[in-house]
Amino acid sequence: MKFFLIAGEVSGDQLGGALMAGLRQLDPAARFEGIGGPRMQAQGMDSLFDMDELSLMGIWEVLPNYRHLKRRIAQTARAIAEAAPDALITIDAPDFCLRVARAARALNPRLRTIHYVAPSVWAWRPGRALKMAQVIDHVLAILPFEPPLMQAAGMSCDFVGHPVATAEVGGPDDAGLFRAAHGIDVAAPVVLCLPGSRKSEVGRLAGRFDEALMRLRDRVPEMRVVLPTVPGVAHMVRDMARRWPCAPIVVEDPAEKVAAFAAADLALAASGTVSLELAANRIPMVIAYDMAPLSRMVVGMLLRTDTVTLVNLVSETRVVPEFLGSACQPGPMALALQAVLEDMPTRKAQLDAMDLTMDRLGKGGEAPGLRAARSVLGALTAAPSR
Repeated sequence: MKFFLIAGEVSGDQLGGALMAGLRQLDPAARFEGIGGPRMQAQGMDSLFDMDELSLMGIWEVLPNYRHLKRRIAQTARAIAEAAPDALITIDAPDFCLRVARAARALNPRLRTIHYVAPSVWAWRPGRALKMAQVIDHVLAILPFEPPLMQAAGMSCDFVGHPVATAEVGGPDDAGLFRAAHGIDVAAPVVLCLPGSRKSEVGRLAGRFDEALMRLRDRVPEMRVVLPTVPGVAHMVRDMARRWPCAPIVVEDPAEKVAAFAAADLALAASGTVSLELAANRIPMVIAYDMAPLSRMVVGMLLRTDTVTLVNLVSETRVVPEFLGSACQPGPMALALQAVLEDMPTRKAQLDAMDLTMDRLGKGGEAPGLRAARSVLGALTAAPSR
């Protein structure tokens, strides 16, 4: 079979790479075209253009690039028509992907369409599911409570597990080697700083995360800060580190990142799937996020839940403190970090919620990429084309 896949950010590239590997396992003759990053390219895709062009979030961030994105949408739809795939698989990034699906369907009404990662209609804008159903046939959900919401909107949907539940996790030996390599005393707390994987996120959050951690360091002077990062924003994170009087450790190598997570005692992280990565490594956390003023106002009016942290949602608890929008301020964040670091009942409550979250996301089961591949092939076999 032939597939056209689209991913628009690092997390989507990871999902896409695992899905492509699963499809190859089930169909060794599978062929791929589309847009993706290094994980998808490693599975044999030549990306139509650089995936980083699509790593935007929020109304304010998208508006200056709107004309360019429109050209990319039209270009991508034409490429899909020329490729004539058995299915178009779009991965997250709905602002771009669903517009491409609509444009591609206009050129080929019989095109089969699959979307990986259900929209968070449980959080805001529930009408998105109905709108999505106009151009999407089947959904691959990564959260266990999402399939009924997608099915109610008229799409078939399978829960395929979250890749974080089966991701590589370091152990005590990795933690010891990391501490030794960076001269960190065994008793010194290691705090991860994770201001996001998008340039807009790092640009907006870096200063506040800086200040919060410097205030925490005033109270816990022996702590060491580690900044794991990804290639697209590594230069911004390194600039962030240079502002510190005692430079944090910047980690970009994936293997060293695994070791850094194994060594960590606490994290301050941007809201998103990174909270699940922290949960998989059993790292207590504080979550914070902010957007441009217009985006913040719109999202604030439409938000339907009292938390956006996935660990809180999946575990059905509210144990992870979060500081969103105007509440994303260094002082309160530093106090919350100190409480999570030093208060044992608070830490235990988070660890229990993390274990429950991983169980519900498929820990111990079949790899999500392979489950997603089975779901794709099943949907193409079971459902008639339009």
